[in-house]
Amino acid sequence: MTVPVARVLAALVADPTGDHYGMELMQSSGLPSGTLYPILARLTEAGWLEKRWEEIDPSAVGRPARAYYRLTPAALPVARRRLAELHEQTRTAPAHTVAKEATA
Repeated sequence: MTVPVARVLAALVADPTGDHYGMELMQSSGLPSGTLYPILARLTEAGWLEKRWEEIDPSAVGRPARAYYRLTPAALPVARRRLAELHEQTRTAPAHTVAKEATA
């Protein structure tokens, strides 16, 4: 799993029942649109995300309809597990291990 994918999944897992749209996910993940939207497309195609379009009249609200994304119920526990595994793999080694390696 790449860091950008992990950032997107972390944003979605933080509010798993919420509907998330692009600008919100860009802000919470810190990713630009050119990175975010291909990730959302791949996750949707892989069946990890549900995508639905907002039902509005764009001329009445003065903006285009938003696409909303949500983790599927099947993907939520997998995403949580993968993020936990990534966290475990990347966490800092205990101080006594670092000190021991430095003196060796």
